Amino acid sequence: MSLAKTYSPADVEAKWYQRWQEQGFFKATVNPRKQPYTIVIPPPNVTGVLHMGHMLNNTIQDVLVRRARMQGKEACWVPGTDHASIATEAKVVAMLKEQGIEKKDISREQFLEHAFAWKDKYGGIILEQLKQLGASCDWSRTRFTMEPKLTEAVLRVFVDLYRKGLIYRGVRMVNWDPRGGTAISDEEVIPKDTMAKMYHLRYEVVGQPGRFLTVATSRPETIMADVAVAVNPTDPRYQDLAGQRVRIPLLGREIPVIQDDYVAVDFGTGALKVTPAHDLNDYEIGLRHNLPVLDILADDGTLNEKAELYVGQDRFAARRNIVADLQEAGLLDKIEEYASIVQTSERTGAVIEPKLSLQWFLKMEHLAKPALEVVENDTIKLHPPKFKNTYRVWMENVRDWCISRQLWWGQRIPAYYLPDGSFVVALTTEEALGLAREQSGNHDLQASDLRQDEDVLDTWFSSWLWPISVFDGFEDPDNADINYFYPTNDLVTGPDILFFWIARMIMAGLEFRKEIPFRNVYLTGIVRDAQGRKMSKQLGNSPDPLDLIRDFGADGVRTGLLFSAPAGNDLLYDEKLIHQGRNFNNKLWNAFRLVKGWEADSNLPFANAQAVKWFEAKLAEAIVVIDEHFDKFRISDALLTVYKLVWDDFCSYYLEMVKPAYQHPIDAETLRATVGFLETLLKLLHPFMPFITEELWHELAERGPKDYVCVAHWPKATAPADSATTLAEMERTLAIVAGVRNVRNQKNIGPTKQVDLAVKTDAPAEVQVYASLISKLANLSDLSFVSEAPASAVGFVQGSTEFFVPLDIQVDPAAERARVEKELEYAKGFRDSVNKKLGNEKFVANAKPDVLERERQKLADAESKITALEQALGAL
Repeated sequence: MSLAKTYSPADVEAKWYQRWQEQGFFKATVNPRKQPYTIVIPPPNVTGVLHMGHMLNNTIQDVLVRRARMQGKEACWVPGTDHASIATEAKVVAMLKEQGIEKKDISREQFLEHAFAWKDKYGGIILEQLKQLGASCDWSRTRFTMEPKLTEAVLRVFVDLYRKGLIYRGVRMVNWDPRGGTAISDEEVIPKDTMAKMYHLRYEVVGQPGRFLTVATSRPETIMADVAVAVNPTDPRYQDLAGQRVRIPLLGREIPVIQDDYVAVDFGTGALKVTPAHDLNDYEIGLRHNLPVLDILADDGTLNEKAELYVGQDRFAARRNIVADLQEAGLLDKIEEYASIVQTSERTGAVIEPKLSLQWFLKMEHLAKPALEVVENDTIKLHPPKFKNTYRVWMENVRDWCISRQLWWGQRIPAYYLPDGSFVVALTTEEALGLAREQSGNHDLQASDLRQDEDVLDTWFSSWLWPISVFDGFEDPDNADINYFYPTNDLVTGPDILFFWIARMIMAGLEFRKEIPFRNVYLTGIVRDAQGRKMSKQLGNSPDPLDLIRDFGADGVRTGLLFSAPAGNDLLYDEKLIHQGRNFNNKLWNAFRLVKGWEADSNLPFANAQAVKWFEAKLAEAIVVIDEHFDKFRISDALLTVYKLVWDDFCSYYLEMVKPAYQHPIDAETLRATVGFLETLLKLLHPFMPFITEELWHELAERGPKDYVCVAHWPKATAPADSATTLAEMERTLAIVAGVRNVRNQKNIGPTKQVDLAVKTDAPAEVQVYASLISKLANLSDLSFVSEAPASAVGFVQGSTEFFVPLDIQVDPAAERARVEKELEYAKGFRDSVNKKLGNEKFVANAKPDVLERERQKLADAESKITALEQALGAL
């Protein structure tokens, strides 16, 4: 079958993905004869669709999994989705509104029916999109955090931790999302820079008509919740007001003036309104001074009846109205603008309200200590390790985790309330009834007398169990899958969830399995646009990944993203990268077509032994480097090494060395070696470019039913004898060719026009042995050895040897002198840099012997080149 002139990804991607699945290559089973390699996918939200971050993250995972599979490991990549309580509930509420249905008008059971129907319709979209990217997940293992088994695991863990005394219920200050109608964790709060207003309000001093205490606040709508005004005890301005009372503007209610060290003398007016229900710091002041707590905000962000004024108005509408009324009443001194930070909800974008709320909490100190130790001692390695510092700071300052959410979509908290308000915690209603009867002493209690807690658990309370629960490790802690596939090997995710997912999974693994959940954490960067902004639909700066796949092919997109995606560093996305990825695919395709077009003649002698031996050495050298990059999680560097090997070494040099003249045959030995090289290159490329490599693998030779590059053996480095010498000699040879090509470029001599090359050297054999290759690659009509520089020639120096390209034009001596001087300056700079490296005691002590030898050889070559250039300069 003839190969198409151009590569068309659309013609091959769906075909090979289907065949891989039909062959069962992605399925993983317990196999004691093989080493397991396990990755669990960071479960995307069921509300999600593929975005650029998913593309990068899942491409890296797929590269690791495909390579492990080729290494003969039992590669298991577990896919799944997260139920995403807040985001999904918001989607379902919006959908119901479009149908004219309000959540408050239907029962919990009816709402959940709608939610599960929505999930069944839309929840798996992103997983299907990942298949277009080439993700080689074991789809038979797809899990969902709210499926029955995983829900039971969550409830078991809650009950276990409660009985260990680690879960408690209490009133605490939480981050309240008025739009979502729920508490959220600190990690789900996104700070945003903004310009805010500081309002200076006048509080009249009781008993001193005409005297006012000016208080600066950014939230005038909360003055109705004020219970005091605080000043610093060292502030001389307010010494006489301590113990006095002031009136809240508009409201007129009297509140005391108190002294507290927390108040900053030099911020605002130095007088702080104290609103314990709506600010964490105010809450702490309130505790110290035994102040009452007055909550004037309803859960939806409107003012409740306790506010007395502006009741029912949204907090921001109330702010506008109270400012106008204060101004009219002469109680607004001034308004100032200042740079501030507003805290917003990650899921809904709503401005967060600090709010005192009765919630469920998990004590974290007990869990955090061992989870910090395993990262500190590198039992779990973070890549790059710079994130250890961030991890340490978080873990050493950990706060109790608010795990309850005021939602219906999620795992309902297994706490059951008795008629007297007390509660029991149990896995089932039946178990709860037994505990309730025992606790109350009332054996006439019925299940109908119990009321289950209305709240659900934080989504992260299910996903922190993910590496265990996907293998049913809570249902059956000793099952074959959990014993074989756990701990998993590598986790690939973003640093933004280092604490509230990665750290918590480590805690869960150590608490419930007594083992770490993974050995390595590869932290990707964030995909940003050329201006450095995080890509998002809201900004309109993110391309649709599926459009990119359609236009450039999945392989082009994968390689394009990885070209500049080192671990932990943000990727500045530029579509030129994707073009480069596509061009790489086309380069490989065209190289393959060239080789497939050759006809072998078994009667021809093996004429390309030098080239074949060189590329064998180059290939072995590259495999060692690629494996080292993988071992150190330098995925981008691994790709770039393969890229250079294919584009430069194989296509630009090797194929040019060995290709026969137009319409002439090639010797069979060279063709056999070249096909073998292509096979190895396809194996090295497959984890990065799975589709085109599978297509070419099957075009390269007749294949058996199970012979796919997807499961071919990962190459091992087998360097030929004297490979170091071979590489060094060919490096000199290619440098000579590059010198001739530079002369062509300088003098505008086309590559098809033949030129002569004259060589002045004391060691002609070093050049003569590669003369035929030099002549072919540089397109020479003659290569000769001379004792003096020819007239009208442009020269260059390689090592201690001088080369001259005689020209029919007059060479400008001044211009030639300037060129040689510039080259000499560069050579001296290079020599000095090598000298500096070799003069570094630390480098010399730690470098491998072969690395030191290469540096010393570089120094010797530089010295020889400097000598030759100085002689050439003297001759000029």
